[in-house]
Amino acid sequence: MVSILYLLFISSKMTIWSLVGCIGLDALLFTFLVIYLKRDKSKLVSYLQNFCGALFIFSGIVKAIDPLGTAYKMEQYFAEFESTFSETALSFVAPMFPWLSGYATGFSIFMIVLELVIGVMLLLGVRNKLTSWLFLLIVGFFTVLTGFTYLTGYVPSGVNFFDFGGWEAYKKTNMKVTDCGCFGDFLKLEPKVSFLKDVFLLIPAFIFLFRSKKMHTLWTKIPRSILVALTLVGSLVFCIRNVSWDLPVKDFRPFQEGVDMVAQKRIEQKSAEKANKLTSYVLTNKSSGEVVNMSMTDFLKQYKDYPKEEWEYDQVTPDPEIPTTKISEFALQNADGVEITDDLLSFKDYVFMVVAYKLKHESDYETYTYQDSIFVTDTIPEGDGFKVEKRLQSVETKETNREVFIWDEHYQAPYINKVNPVLEAADKAGFKSFAATAFADSAMIEDFRHATQTAYPFYTADDILLKTIIRSNPGVVLMKEGKIIAKWHHRKLPSFEEIKAQYMK
Repeated sequence: MVSILYLLFISSKMTIWSLVGCIGLDALLFTFLVIYLKRDKSKLVSYLQNFCGALFIFSGIVKAIDPLGTAYKMEQYFAEFESTFSETALSFVAPMFPWLSGYATGFSIFMIVLELVIGVMLLLGVRNKLTSWLFLLIVGFFTVLTGFTYLTGYVPSGVNFFDFGGWEAYKKTNMKVTDCGCFGDFLKLEPKVSFLKDVFLLIPAFIFLFRSKKMHTLWTKIPRSILVALTLVGSLVFCIRNVSWDLPVKDFRPFQEGVDMVAQKRIEQKSAEKANKLTSYVLTNKSSGEVVNMSMTDFLKQYKDYPKEEWEYDQVTPDPEIPTTKISEFALQNADGVEITDDLLSFKDYVFMVVAYKLKHESDYETYTYQDSIFVTDTIPEGDGFKVEKRLQSVETKETNREVFIWDEHYQAPYINKVNPVLEAADKAGFKSFAATAFADSAMIEDFRHATQTAYPFYTADDILLKTIIRSNPGVVLMKEGKIIAKWHHRKLPSFEEIKAQYMK
């Protein structure tokens, strides 16, 4: 699988067509091997077997590198499915999705391992009838996800997905989940392309199902079984390693080590400003759905012929030359809601950022007794006028309920045992530290700081942004003037002395 390794670790620019070309080349070479070994029964079926197998292996590997990315994507899907089904006659299905969301990471690892195992089974020709059914089922599942993603582009705001009569002309901005995550963060596909890809894969899926006897089988049962078992165990361990033990072995996201966020943010903003120039209009008839594309010049001449009561106008602007990433959305706020991003990114010395997209806890309520002082005011004559005097009338004992935060002890442990000791040493050496967490009540954040004896301040940001920065909760990022120097999973965080010796030169 030379092309797959090239795609993962060498190639910097990738499109769906270059991906298909590399996968197709691997499939062709493997098909020649099958023919050489005289194991082919149908050259076409063998080629499709090898192509789909190589594609599944590549897709599985890029997701196995970052299983949390797939888990976060599944959480998005589950949230949208809950919202969609809760408004239909199938509302009894809706409560299932929040429950599934709680197991999104496990579900993600299961799907990734299954995809890799199916890929290897296709290449080797292991239990072809069973493999055909598994391939059809997983492709059908992917088709439902990508189809939902793409087709929501036809569903305007306020209209349920299953209210087909309310669908309108396709709009990219209507989509709730804008990326299917088929190839993780390695390659982002347009939803329509993802959907058509899966529809295309249904063709070989049905060919395998009805022509499974024509599928090739390599070697004997024992080596095939050993390879499948090694794939199963190896991919499972690899996924768990990239979730629980360390950061992904390769970072496909924009916040990579060595990236200058200040410079990159400036480049992306300039590119977006340059592209934000109106070039044409798309007019859609509200009743018939007729679509008219019109240049700016023609629109200025003819817009009176298309009254807004009957037509909907959409401005068309070109895509920026440099795609906008989450770096452009990097923004932190203090407890007063004031944005402090520029101050943090322009800090001249090394600074540590603790990223915690979620402070894990449960809430309870307790009865709180307090003294309520009641005052009255009196108007008292004084000289030629009056003065107002305030006096205590009574003190009443009242009760109310207040929220109590119960912190997950396993979640507190990394702060108490690993992160805080390193940052305390950094503080003594004169280096600044801060934490970034999802938008939350300041009382909750202060309670967590007290529970973990944390001295550094906490700022807030969008949780999706924080998930993109680092795949660890908590994770630690070392920066200098907005440049990312290094990132660590909390389990792999070195001592401050080691960090200083290796990274702070």
